[in-house]
Amino acid sequence: MRFMMIVKASKDSEAGVLPDEKLLAAMTKYNEELQKAGALLDLNGLQASSKGARVRFSASGQSTVVDGPFAETKELIAGYWLIQARSRQEAIAWAKRAPAPHGEGKDSEIEVRQVFELEDFAPSESIERERKLTEGLAAKKAK
Repeated sequence: MRFMMIVKASKDSEAGVLPDEKLLAAMTKYNEELQKAGALLDLNGLQASSKGARVRFSASGQSTVVDGPFAETKELIAGYWLIQARSRQEAIAWAKRAPAPHGEGKDSEIEVRQVFELEDFAPSESIERERKLTEGLAAKKAK
């Protein structure tokens, strides 16, 4: 099973404040542990929402673009890990081992969410097309 461990944003991350060397070293050590265990699939930090945008879709079929920044910091994502785990409990255990994402002594939150797999959906033409697409992406990434 794949899980996304989502780091919630903070006022500092939204202000573009980068982690200090101590936190970067702790995160690198943790990421290496994930990799050695064969659990790490992908990871990234995200730029502040001031550099982003949201595309909203209305029931009428119209889409509009709203440029950042976005006010609700607690609703924003500062980064993520995509991991492979045998269970939800194992994914939570990995999240609990992470260094506090915003540094020691600062409130931080990591949300753990299971990723849908193609096998979770009933067989259909669209799912088979999606399977071919993801296989092509995996082959491209392997090169």
